[in-house]
Amino acid sequence: MQTLETKQSSETDELLEKIAEYAVNKKITSEKALETARYVLMDTLGCGFLALRHPECTKHLGPIVPGMVVPNGSRVPGTQFELDPVHAAFNIGCMIRWLDYNDTWLAAEWGHPSDNIGGILATADYISRKRISEGNEPLTMESVLNAIVKAHEIQGVLALTNSLNRHGLDHVLFVKVATTAVVTAMLSGTKQEVINAVSNAWIDSSSLRTYRHYPNTGSRKSWAAGDATSRGVRFALMALKGEMGYQTALTAPKWGFQDVLFGGENITLSQPLESYVIENILFKISYPAEFHAQTAAECSILLHDDVKGRIDEIDKVKIWTQESAIRIIDKQGPLTNPADRDHCLQYITALGLIFGTVMAEDYEDATANDPRIDQLRNKMEVLEDERYTREYLDEEKRSIGNAVQVFFKDGTSTDKVAVDYPIGHKFRRNEGIPLLLQKFYMNLETRFPGQKSERIYQMCEDQKVLEAMNVHDFINEFVI
Repeated sequence: MQTLETKQSSETDELLEKIAEYAVNKKITSEKALETARYVLMDTLGCGFLALRHPECTKHLGPIVPGMVVPNGSRVPGTQFELDPVHAAFNIGCMIRWLDYNDTWLAAEWGHPSDNIGGILATADYISRKRISEGNEPLTMESVLNAIVKAHEIQGVLALTNSLNRHGLDHVLFVKVATTAVVTAMLSGTKQEVINAVSNAWIDSSSLRTYRHYPNTGSRKSWAAGDATSRGVRFALMALKGEMGYQTALTAPKWGFQDVLFGGENITLSQPLESYVIENILFKISYPAEFHAQTAAECSILLHDDVKGRIDEIDKVKIWTQESAIRIIDKQGPLTNPADRDHCLQYITALGLIFGTVMAEDYEDATANDPRIDQLRNKMEVLEDERYTREYLDEEKRSIGNAVQVFFKDGTSTDKVAVDYPIGHKFRRNEGIPLLLQKFYMNLETRFPGQKSERIYQMCEDQKVLEAMNVHDFINEFVI
């Protein structure tokens, strides 16, 4: 009988070792990284509060069994829910991802590292309240900011060279892996316990990304990250109870992740785990739209004044973009729901040209039924600009370029308007951060009275004040 050659059980996959070493022992010293983590936390919570205005989001929130309360559990910001940390992580993760309006990372794989905040915040509140109940010192927000930096780094560096989407797998697998690692460490797990937990995250595998693409685009893409980050918390808690790990979960011949789901390719870390990702993170500041289309939205809004009175006279619209955008958001034909529309390059561009803005409400049926949108979409031609594709992957640039030009039936045209870097890019930080703070305050006001919004804003605005706060006191400010 043929046998498979396998590694000795004493040999652990190098990737598991590196992730665990980083999660447990790496000290974050970059002030820039920790400051950016504060902005990430503010923006992410603000996006969650904005999502609470949408019933399709809130129907997923609360305990699985109605009326269930977990004393000293984890609170869900912006609500009255107090849940076990696993389900609280799902609730928070669902809120913050619902509108696709928080931070983004683009590389061979793309995703939203702030999705890990669902698991991080739920676990931090649980730890802090548990410590208080036992007469011990609570956890501080400095620990939360450190965990955010590390989760961003694990997910983002994995994404640099490992393309899940080319294998039909969804990027939230990297959320699951990152959350698992940092949460296990937050719970005082050892390096071996982190390895055990993370190996289970890889074995748990990834959802198919069919729910992000025609003909199945749907609302699962808005709660998939909540599901992933909550799974990370579950694996962490299991590891702390002594659950075993799997040392060659990635590399085992025939049965490991790489052979079964990654075409035999190696999953690699292309650079050391430090704080690179959060220092280069992309913020969605102006437009709730898939990030590959952010600069297209900006271009179309810049062209709005030139075309707003001539929509019926348009003969053709050309959009120059990156290869990745063509692969995932170049959509023809009917768009059946908001999840479909906010991931359509042509729809987003049409909004900017027609209305001069792009808002979350514009993906709902009330706006989508405007016949001008589909009429304009049918006149659009999407082209790859090789420079945009090349500079999208350039680690020194990380551009997300788009250009738009409108051609009229009388033979005239607008200028070709191009934007290489969206306002949330690190190259536009000085311009973007004041707007990010304004966005946070406006989102607070959608959920809290004015006086409380001001208090929360001031609490988050000061780095030292925030870092020194106890986690349970921080979360308490957001309880309705």
